[in-house]
Parts: sequence; C-alpha cells; structure tokens
Amino acid sequence: MRDAVIVEAVRTPIGKGKPGGALAHVHPVELLAHTLRTLVERSGVDPALIDDVIGGTVDQVGEQAMNTTRYAVLSAGFPDTVPATTVDRQCGSSQQAVHFAAQGVISGAYDIVVACGVESMSRVPMWSNVPAGKDPFGPGVAERYPEGLVPQGISAELIAAKWSITREQMDSFALSSHRKAAEAWTNGLFDAEVAPLEGVTRDECVRPDSTPEVLAGLRPAFHDPGFAERFPQIEWGVTAANSSPVNDGASAVLITSAETAARLGLRPLARLHSFAVTGSDPLLMLTGVIPATEKVLRRADLTVDDIDLFEVNEAFSSVVLAWQQETGADLTKVNVHGGAIALGHPLGASGTRLTTTLVHAMRARGARYALQTMCEAGGLANAMILEAA
Repeated sequence: MRDAVIVEAVRTPIGKGKPGGALAHVHPVELLAHTLRTLVERSGVDPALIDDVIGGTVDQVGEQAMNTTRYAVLSAGFPDTVPATTVDRQCGSSQQAVHFAAQGVISGAYDIVVACGVESMSRVPMWSNVPAGKDPFGPGVAERYPEGLVPQGISAELIAAKWSITREQMDSFALSSHRKAAEAWTNGLFDAEVAPLEGVTRDECVRPDSTPEVLAGLRPAFHDPGFAERFPQIEWGVTAANSSPVNDGASAVLITSAETAARLGLRPLARLHSFAVTGSDPLLMLTGVIPATEKVLRRADLTVDDIDLFEVNEAFSSVVLAWQQETGADLTKVNVHGGAIALGHPLGASGTRLTTTLVHAMRARGARYALQTMCEAGGLANAMILEAA
C-alpha cells in the first residue's frame, strides 16, 4: 500500500467575518485561488501535474455556489485540465477533503492532489443557504426528535452542563488560546504557513490583551427562555469570548505519494497515517470528537500518550474541555499555537487550516505523531493521525 504525504501547506491570514473585516473585500473564489497559487509557487510543483483539487465550503450559495473550488483553480491560473470538486461535511469540510485526497493517493487513484477550503462569512453569512421559512431537516427527523434539535450554542451549553465545565474554566481556556496564538506570531511560528494577501499579514481576531475580568463581564451569547425551560441544567456560561468567531479565510495542503515526492525532489512535512469519521448524538451535536479520537487511535494501534501534538477545533471551549476529560489528553499538547477561538473559524477552510498549523508545528517541535479532530454540525466528527515523514 502506498504512503500519502503532505509536502506543502499554506493558509491566508484569517479576517473577521463581517463587513469591514480585513478580507471582507475579497471574493471567496479569490481567497482560495490565492492559497492555490501560493501552494504551487512554494512547492515548485507544476500545476498541470495535479490530478484533482478537493475543496471544502459550508455555505454553498451566492458567491460560494457552483463548485467554488473549480473556479478557484481557474482563477489561480492552473491549466483548465485540472479538475476540482467541492464537498460539505460542515465545519470539517476541508478535513474531509484531506481524507478523500489522501485515500485517493493511497489507493493509487491520485499521484498529486490538493485538499483545500474556503469560507467568506462576511460575504456569505452562516445559514445563507437556508432561505427563511424553509426546513432543511424534513419530517422524518422531526418525528425522530419530536422536541426538536437545537442550535450549536445550545449544544455547547449542554456539553458544559453534562461535563460540569464552569464559566471560569471556559474563559481560562479561551484566554490561553489567545496567549498561545499571540506568542506564536511573536516568535515567527506562523511565517512558514501564512500567505499574506493584499496587505493583510496577520490573523485579525487574536486578542493578546484579553483578561479574565473582561471575559467575566460578557453576557451569555445563547441565552433563550424557551431553552432555559427545556434544559434547566444549563448554567449559561458560553459567551462570544469562549466561542469561535465568524471569519473569512482559505487554506490548502498539497498531498502526494511518497514515491512522487521523492521523484520530484519534494520534502514531506508529514505522512498521513490513519483516518476516522463518526456520528454522534445530534442534540449534543459537538461531542463526536470523543469517539472519533478513540476510533482513529484504535485504527492506528496507538494510545493517547503516543501523540505528541493535538489539534482539536475550538468551536467552543466546552467542546475541547469535554474531549480532554474523556480522552485524558495532556492539554499542554493541544492547539499549541492557539486555536479557532483566537485564530478564527472560517468554516470550510478550518480543516486544512488546522492541518497546515499542525504540520508546521510538528516540524518546529520535532513531533512524531499528531492527531487532528473536528466537531461538525449534525453530530459528526473527523479525526486523523499524522506521522513525521
């Protein structure tokens, strides 16, 4: 069986996903095209050799409709013979793109493939693909869950309640994310992964000066009287500060077979070792990272103690803290350069953003094994293990 390796990984800086954000003036196709151009420029790979480009985008409507990845390939100047497709596994869309790309290489279907993702939440706000008054779930789901499913913010609150995670713990975790991200920028640890765009050189949401007092003064972001009555266990500690923001950004990784990398003189950053996807309770929604982690470790014949670095998407502090309780992972190994709470969460781009940060962190820290996992709407999660190449 062939090995799949990552030979290059880049991302844009991440902007605030609202009008006036640093990247709000950039069309999402151009955000993704920028990472694709940078990817081939830095790697030196002839884009004509790329067998496929697999991209993740969540809100596939408006300026992100019509197979955004294909038009980003064309805008990037790749030959029109290079194919592309766009996938949706919600927040894990571009991590799923990595899985598909690597599995294609391992199977022999691809020699060189790009996995990537983009989301412009300033130009295409979340839920833009669900028109007012339309039901995306259907009557069968309503029958199965007669009390109704809930928004992600309520799921984050339910997770905090189930795992007895306090507001102070969630705020402390959020502050740590900002501190680590700020230190990484100061120490030049993002220089190798970030591709500046139109004068934007840094992530816009990192707040190194945040304090516990400032965070403690914020109101709960998702308080709702109806849900408070339905779920009396909720203590309403989830705020804008201990949740990920909405963002604009794009990211991409170049994946080849080990043989192709050697033939082209490319230096692998990491080998793609093992993969898992799983479903979980769609009411709690965001806990799939727990069984996904267990599943991928089992497939890899590794334990949590074998993993040197973790990237667990910081959709909410409560998600990562519940995951840590269940897995027993060492939090000092988790999101060592900060996570989505600080860096941002441009939905479709986040999977390959985490991968990009992770492979560069592996090299900087001499890690042998790393694990990435992401929670996803609907009660889903992806997980994968990388190994030093």
